[in-house]
Amino acid sequence: MMKILKKIAVLALIVLVILQFFGPEKNEGDIADLQPFLTETNPSASVQATLKVACFDCHSSNTEYPWYSNIEPISYWMNDHVKHGKEELNFSEWSTYSWKRKDHKLEEVIEEIEKGHMPIDSYLWTHSDAELTETQIEEIRDWVKTSRAVMALKKDAPQ
Repeated sequence: MMKILKKIAVLALIVLVILQFFGPEKNEGDIADLQPFLTETNPSASVQATLKVACFDCHSSNTEYPWYSNIEPISYWMNDHVKHGKEELNFSEWSTYSWKRKDHKLEEVIEEIEKGHMPIDSYLWTHSDAELTETQIEEIRDWVKTSRAVMALKKDAPQ
């Protein structure tokens, strides 16, 4: 029985070593891709800093990867989180969203934050600075409310 366990352990180690040479494509786009979102929604410096720390890694095309993201199979797990996050909301693709979708996504930002669904727990395990305070939540809530109102006015303004 011990010989079998040793062989399984050696095989698992070999597989893990081989995996280190392969990995998913990194989500490293251009930070300039966020400019249309930032320009249109005009977050304060404080809100922008909060979004950078708590949101942009998973909800944009510009993830800042920690050192352990180069270890397989962790990189696949992280890649899956980022992929799912971008499917839900991708700030880097903001300019491609319709007005209705933008409005809905901003509304969802508040809902997810107030319910404590965002940032997700597994992100907070290694990014404790992303845990939102009541003050940050209030700032984001105010910013979203203002952004939605301004966007609605622009939408309804004659061209």
